[in-house]
Amino acid sequence: MRRVAAWLVDGIRRTCAARDVCRVALAGGETPRPVYAALAGPHAKPIPWDRVEVFFTDERAVPPTDPHSNFSMVRETLLAHVPIPASQVHRMEGERADLAAAARDYDALLPARLDVLLLGMGPDGHTASLFPGDASLAERERRVMPVVVTKAPSRRLTITPPVMAVARRVAVLATGSEKADAAVRALEGPYNPMEVPVQLGLAGTWFLDRAAAARLTGPT
Repeated sequence: MRRVAAWLVDGIRRTCAARDVCRVALAGGETPRPVYAALAGPHAKPIPWDRVEVFFTDERAVPPTDPHSNFSMVRETLLAHVPIPASQVHRMEGERADLAAAARDYDALLPARLDVLLLGMGPDGHTASLFPGDASLAERERRVMPVVVTKAPSRRLTITPPVMAVARRVAVLATGSEKADAAVRALEGPYNPMEVPVQLGLAGTWFLDRAAAARLTGPT
């Protein structure tokens, strides 16, 4: 996980050296918890947090204090421990009754291009809340959409393929043996993001632990 944290630090610092602000989108779920903890830890290289804006790849339709909230997890592990202005943290408002309106409002907040994008991968190959076969994978105009997925909580907001396609730096993180089949399909199978959505991040930097990479036949 320290390698992933180092990748994030490097991307943020390089961006800040070239531009005034680094715009980062963070993945939710349980896998990146130790990454965020490392970023906030005492041994992390310094980050100019006053020049960072934080966005999110997806959110569940729950309040920001709910244990299922991606924002809650990122706040608990990272944001509460670093000197980033609250005005520079842009959460998805998953608790709103009108998720379509929440999606439009978040779309308006997103920059034209993210500087750094961290994606996760589910055992079924999903990333963000883009699940296999979902219509959101064919979206080319809207950058944020409400979706209903097969995994609870089922109602969510998610970024869409156009956001991933133009991000300047992308990383994909996967850990655990339950991700091994999806890793093979993503990295060694035919390109078909409609069935393996995480392939939308194929051109990025991939970080897999030994268990997730165990069934790959090529060099890792």
